[in-house]
Amino acid sequence: MNKRKIFDFLRDLRDNNDKAWMDEHRARYHEAKDIWLEEVALYLSRLARYDPQLEHLSPKKTIMRINNNNVFHPDKPTYKSHFGFDPYKGRNRPAFYLHISPDGCFLAGGLWHPDAESVKLLREAIDYDGEEVKKIVADPDFVAFYGGLDEDTDALKTSPKGYGKDHRHIDLLRRKNFTVLRELTQEEVTATGFVDTVEEGFVLMRPFLGYLRGALAFEA
Repeated sequence: MNKRKIFDFLRDLRDNNDKAWMDEHRARYHEAKDIWLEEVALYLSRLARYDPQLEHLSPKKTIMRINNNNVFHPDKPTYKSHFGFDPYKGRNRPAFYLHISPDGCFLAGGLWHPDAESVKLLREAIDYDGEEVKKIVADPDFVAFYGGLDEDTDALKTSPKGYGKDHRHIDLLRRKNFTVLRELTQEEVTATGFVDTVEEGFVLMRPFLGYLRGALAFEA
């Protein structure tokens, strides 16, 4: 399985992003997609050891369409120049996401751009037991892999309504996004043992995702 063909295709697509080029090179697209699906099947076989609900999940259900939605975003290019993998797809669902592109690769997870109700539930949970999530993201192995929580550029500058600025968890309460991220090189992604990196990242992220799922179901 030559994963470099994926990057070669995505690089050419990025530089020739129109339907005419895609129509001419559709065979290359399907070759790259098939390689990616085969790789994704390896990820799922490993991750299912820790989450049985992934055991029978089709690889096709975890990847993204190559076409951009230009109805609501007409300024976007016709096609995405990246491939992605997320076995927990859906808004307001804590994600485990792998992104590969000639412009950069990363492994990430958590909640990104959740709706207002989800942010409210997260803040209520943090107010109740924020020490727990702080303990999770401060774990030495977690920090060594992900570096802790990712910066939230959407965070409030002031305290959210109902919480004082001197709250013991004000740094978390100001957040709107709860994500972690590890940047990857193309060499890492194309390496034979990359599935081990994905598995390690998933195992380390599970307590974080578990906390977020519990927070979304939290009742004060």
